[in-house]
Amino acid sequence: MQVLGAVFGVDVSKAKLDVAQLGDSGARTIGNDIESIDVWLASLPTGSIVGVESTGRYHQLLLERAQRGAVVIYVLNAKDVWYYAKALGSRAKTDRLDAQVIARYLAEHHQKLRPSVLASAQTQALDTLLRQRALLVDKRSALRLGLQDCPCKGEVLALLEEGFERSLQLIDEQLEQLIAQDAQLAAGRERLRSITGFGARTSALMANLLSRLHFASADALVAYCGLDPRADDSGKRRGRRRLSKRGNPHLRRALYLAAFAGCHSKALKPAYQALRQRFSTTEALVILARKLLRAAYAVWKTRQLFDVNKLGLPAQPA
Repeated sequence: MQVLGAVFGVDVSKAKLDVAQLGDSGARTIGNDIESIDVWLASLPTGSIVGVESTGRYHQLLLERAQRGAVVIYVLNAKDVWYYAKALGSRAKTDRLDAQVIARYLAEHHQKLRPSVLASAQTQALDTLLRQRALLVDKRSALRLGLQDCPCKGEVLALLEEGFERSLQLIDEQLEQLIAQDAQLAAGRERLRSITGFGARTSALMANLLSRLHFASADALVAYCGLDPRADDSGKRRGRRRLSKRGNPHLRRALYLAAFAGCHSKALKPAYQALRQRFSTTEALVILARKLLRAAYAVWKTRQLFDVNKLGLPAQPA
């Protein structure tokens, strides 16, 4: 059994990092800047591992400096750590206590986790553009709803729509330019577009994900995207299955919308109607989205175009 070195948990905010070592009751605070991080990383004992919650962009500098200094770092799912803290019965929440919880979580679960690797500059740029595009789409939908009672709704919405469309167009142009710079990524993205229901944005999301993370199986990809059903059984009771909803919600939504688009196509409509004989509309679309996600994994791995006959969907009853 491998001997575990020193374990550190880091709670990240915009301006500072709260750092706790496993076994110590206290924590220290350092600045979230290159100089402070480099000094702290250089002071770590050989063989140390560091855990930090995923916080959007605020943990990126620590990840970059740790990789430069050959320090093993794990970027943890914030929801997992939150449930873990709740299970411990934590009665208070501070940045320093959070750092201690992260260290303890990493010590107990590190064997099942993969050390994080800093994405390339191109991948980071793609991630940012795709995330910002999804944010713009969400805000546009929210504004449409929020302005329903506005007396000049038509004029206001027309002006907003013009701005949103121009902004989305600019982002899409930059996305296309970035993807075109990588021939392998561009070719993979085009193969993904052969999947029924996959448009330009969904295929770009999937290509960016599959190019930087290597999944052991389609099941692992489904779980990563949060489309895996979670059991809720006890004794003889079989509870309702619900999605784990882990991972990127924008990616999950894009897959759901791909299924929605696909269910109206000639290729997938019969199978969707067969699913509707047994499941609700939402359940049928989720099942179809999961099938399309598995198809994306196969298309990426085999480098072959999508074949609807290999999707394993039920036939429509006569």
